[in-house]
Amino acid sequence: MSSSEWAQAALQAFDQVVQATDGFRGRAGQRSMAEQVAQTFSMAQLGKSEDDSVAPVRAIAVIQAGTGVGKSLAYCAPALALALARNTRVLISTATVALQEQLVNKDLPALAAQMAEPFKFALAKGRGRYVCKLKLERLAGTGEAHDEDEGDLFPEEAAAARPQHETEARVQFYASMAQTLATGAWDGDRDSLDHPPEPEVWSPVAAEGATCTGKHCPAFAQCTYYDKRKELVGAQVIVANHDLLLSSIGARILPDLDNCLLVLDEAHHLPATALDQFACSMDLSRLNWIDRLASRSLRIGQLVQVSDIADIPRHASQLRQHLQDLARLVMDVYGNELRQPAPRWGGPNSKPPPTRVRVPRGELPEALREPLAQLSHHADGFLECLRAISKALRAEMRDKPDEARRLSQLYAQIGMLAPRLEQAHATAQLLLQHAPDDAPSSYVPPAKWFTLEIDGDFIVVKAHASPILPGATLRRHLWSSVRGAVLTSATLTSCGQFDFFMHESGLHGDDAATTLEVASPFNYAAQGTLIAAETHAEPKNAAAFTAEMVEALLHDLARVEAGALVLFTSREQMRKAVDALPTALRAAVLVQTALPRTQLLARHRERVAGGLVSIIFGMQSFGEGLDLPGRLCESVFITKLPFAPPDDPVGEARAEWLRAVGRDPFSELVVPATAMRLAQWAGRAIRTEDDQAHVYCYDKRLTRTSYGQRLLNGLPAFTLVRRPAI
Repeated sequence: MSSSEWAQAALQAFDQVVQATDGFRGRAGQRSMAEQVAQTFSMAQLGKSEDDSVAPVRAIAVIQAGTGVGKSLAYCAPALALALARNTRVLISTATVALQEQLVNKDLPALAAQMAEPFKFALAKGRGRYVCKLKLERLAGTGEAHDEDEGDLFPEEAAAARPQHETEARVQFYASMAQTLATGAWDGDRDSLDHPPEPEVWSPVAAEGATCTGKHCPAFAQCTYYDKRKELVGAQVIVANHDLLLSSIGARILPDLDNCLLVLDEAHHLPATALDQFACSMDLSRLNWIDRLASRSLRIGQLVQVSDIADIPRHASQLRQHLQDLARLVMDVYGNELRQPAPRWGGPNSKPPPTRVRVPRGELPEALREPLAQLSHHADGFLECLRAISKALRAEMRDKPDEARRLSQLYAQIGMLAPRLEQAHATAQLLLQHAPDDAPSSYVPPAKWFTLEIDGDFIVVKAHASPILPGATLRRHLWSSVRGAVLTSATLTSCGQFDFFMHESGLHGDDAATTLEVASPFNYAAQGTLIAAETHAEPKNAAAFTAEMVEALLHDLARVEAGALVLFTSREQMRKAVDALPTALRAAVLVQTALPRTQLLARHRERVAGGLVSIIFGMQSFGEGLDLPGRLCESVFITKLPFAPPDDPVGEARAEWLRAVGRDPFSELVVPATAMRLAQWAGRAIRTEDDQAHVYCYDKRLTRTSYGQRLLNGLPAFTLVRRPAI
């Protein structure tokens, strides 16, 4: 079939699903999106090209689909029809667990019931979400163990020695978990436990790649992770997340990106995920893991007769020495700043956050470069030794299957600590990056910074590095492999334009990329009112503004008749509003920090269903992904414009670089990012075609500044009402 015939057939499949779904109303915007999806995926050339001299055809669509468009069906139906016709698969990546679950538990089953051709779908999670049976048996006391591995029960980061009763409780917990797994009452998925354990408890038993011997493991036949992998092999649709997508590129966990149809839902999260994924850090203070790794490596290397291990003691000793030297030199250079007490966050007993200092322009002081270079060299040499041991262990497992359990345990002993060595090497490499002599003007320095924190009686110094341009990172790691993709979200434009997202996502200037904006079917002007309430105080004068804003907010909250959502930009702001609540309102307010999210939302729904007033006080995480239709959210109160100034190390470094090349960080970064966040926050108000809602914003910059007009351009077309300060 030609690409146009494929596209036509895919759109026809979408139309048939719509017609076959009882009570479903066709929407012009949804069909427009489905048509774009069909065209995009039909044009992409998948798999190996017959002529390597000709670049394969790539096709990428960036589609903003407003609330109520029904984007899941608009991309699922045509993408699946094309995948079945072209004998390939659909890979859907989302940013949140909620959307993954909605797709797997609701949208895809409904689609399967309507599609003419049957298909299978599966949920893909990172392997760390599943238990390793072999590790669990060892830590539960039912498998082989070695004395020196007792430290794995409590990571070195625990700092102080744990009381004996805590160690015993941990062993009992693992024993109970092993029993539940053995009886089939638990499937080995962390998320399916009634009370998922804390990361420090789960980490020692997680099925991480560094500790896994795969098919050589004696528990391979009963492995939860590999059972789930088998489900992926037979599925035409795989639902993953952005973290897994980026972390598994080239690892053959998900379908090859050059031979599948990729959908990125909630795509506005992709740039931030990319920066998080490719950032790295290393601990310069707690170094006992180096001696443990060296000891294990030597012992195991000798057991499997690896000849290339003689250098391990030297590499380990030098690595430790240079990490210590680096920590000392960091304190010599930056100690005054790092020793400044950080403002306390939370209650009086809360742990203060780390202090940090960023390296200006990414130009490391000369004193730090030599220990970093030596550190990198010895980490690399140590890693080479570990690779030789790993290769030998795998060969032994293949040749001596009856010893697979013992050998797998040995492999895991090294694998538990090897990632720290890899992180140290990667961090040193990124910290050592500098402008090339031949093209210094085109060089974009990574962000580099150091932190100091107090952990018990220990002072912990860490080194960090991160790329600062998500677009460049995504071009290099993702788009170089992708042939056909659709990126979608309700908020991809900023201030009414796609430009910001196209730069952030690495698609600006890509000839394969097209954009489409599909408007919401809602009549925002008739359904919603945006009340721009002004204050006398300037928002930049935090104390005076907050006092005046809280007074106006309480006045407006007194008129709420059902459900409402108040969104704050800081905990301090929210605390002052809570403290000022009159007695009549206290019982109606549910504060984000007081209850887990699911419990809070359940209580909110119960109260509104019972005819009571219920007002949620929340921060940024409540401004996105919250679906409270009808009476559940008749009013949204935005206390202040959600500016996120670039005050984190990566944002600071990026703003510094922009200024250095004559560009304006506020206009290029802060305003567009705020516009997207504000659109998300305002989007909580109208969720269905029958909703009627008010959105209040107490920040006069929205209507009094030129950039405020840009922000307004990115909002739904609510009826605007200006309310002057009283």
